[in-house]
Amino acid sequence: KQAYSLTHSLRMIYNKNSIKAGARLSLAKWYNRVAESEFKSFNTIAATVYEHHEEILNFFINRSTNASAESFNAKIKAFRASLRGVVDIKFFLFRLTNIYA
Repeated sequence: KQAYSLTHSLRMIYNKNSIKAGARLSLAKWYNRVAESEFKSFNTIAATVYEHHEEILNFFINRSTNASAESFNAKIKAFRASLRGVVDIKFFLFRLTNIYA
């Protein structure tokens, strides 16, 4: 129950806050809840979030992510895997631009 509560409260930071300053305050409160919790495995998660908190908080500037870039990278990896080795780099780039451009 406590793990769900911590997870849900982290998720709600994204849903409730619309500005970076509010999200920063909510995130600080979440860190405190993690520190006070008996669930020590969340310390790793909190440390990772803390390490990247500025990049994470940048989401609240215009509420955008790099999901489209990650999706495109996954498509390129799948395309590359289907070729089973590329000999001609120029031809690979040509096919890549024809398919995804």
